[in-house]
Amino acid sequence: MTISKPVFDRVGLGVWIGAFLVVLGLMLWSPDARTVTLAYRYGSESFLNGRPLYNIQSEMGYLYAPAFAALYVPVLKLGPQLGGLVWHMLGFAALTFAAMRQVRKLGGGELTWLLSFGLFLALPMALGAIRNGQATILLSGACWLLTLSALEGRRAETFFWASVAIIAKPTAIIMLLLAGALRPRLIPVVVLAVLFVLAIPYAFAPAGYVTDQYRVFAQMLTSMAVDKSGHFVPTDFTAPFTSAGLPLPEFVATIVRIVAAALTLSAVIWFDRKLEPGMAGLAIFLTATFYMCVLNPRVEPNTYAMIAVPAGLAIATLWREERGGVLASVLSTTLFLTGLTGIERHMHDFLYPWFRPIAVTFVACLLMAWFWGRAGQKVMNAGPVAHG
Repeated sequence: MTISKPVFDRVGLGVWIGAFLVVLGLMLWSPDARTVTLAYRYGSESFLNGRPLYNIQSEMGYLYAPAFAALYVPVLKLGPQLGGLVWHMLGFAALTFAAMRQVRKLGGGELTWLLSFGLFLALPMALGAIRNGQATILLSGACWLLTLSALEGRRAETFFWASVAIIAKPTAIIMLLLAGALRPRLIPVVVLAVLFVLAIPYAFAPAGYVTDQYRVFAQMLTSMAVDKSGHFVPTDFTAPFTSAGLPLPEFVATIVRIVAAALTLSAVIWFDRKLEPGMAGLAIFLTATFYMCVLNPRVEPNTYAMIAVPAGLAIATLWREERGGVLASVLSTTLFLTGLTGIERHMHDFLYPWFRPIAVTFVACLLMAWFWGRAGQKVMNAGPVAHG
């Protein structure tokens, strides 16, 4: 099957950029509609005025680190429209740049097609988070660039992207731990990035106030992980069981997460050692984002935007390497249609919250299995080492 389809050499990328321009237009027309930046602005305003950032009794609102509130202040000062424009462009640029850098690392032919087709497949699942201005988009780009920089041993880049990732969302710690496990010599760099982010707010506010906010922030994170009595509905791997009336006990869910963490670490080490460098980066980041989405107890539907682009590029790579085929067709269709499940109210109500974790698990596990098999095939082709 021929995959060199000129229609996707430009159209997919054009649709990706065009959809973002539409998002910018909607944001400029109504900056406070369908956006989470209200919470970001609230956090920065509270930080500037020395007010509490967190409401320990609420599961929504401002849920980010104090450094985020401090560094969002310039965006706040630009106003809802211009500030929203800058914020949306920052996250979108980081994610798009990460995808472009990954495609260059993959090498080979059809690079424009790979990028264009991968972004086209990812768009439906990623667009909701892009539209809402969620920090998940910046987190995705920063974690991806952190992965690529760490695998290449680039210390300065690793420090920068690790700092951006941990500022964007605390869940970036998972990617930092994996980077340290894959490249132990970069552990001091990663630790320094975390310490740097922790120190940032002290440069802009009294030490006592900042320390108190960190204390409440840690308390809030702990309460969210333990207290399940709130209105927040997680869409992680436990959602299908809950929807079926068979909720998993928290102890069982914790065991599953621990086992999955060990399997994730084993998989990324295998990919790093056995796959070609460019393909290893994609496989590692796909595996990490799968864990950060499906195994994260605080995941919501738009969080799955994090895995959308790496999954899209992985499917495009599969399509290129295997010259199409049933698997590539099924995965392409599944990823694209899964992102469309939220556009119609009745469909969304029927499929929420159980469908997305099942669909993403299906796509990601088959892609990881393909990467695993490809790594094993490379080992077999290498053959035994001759000894003189």
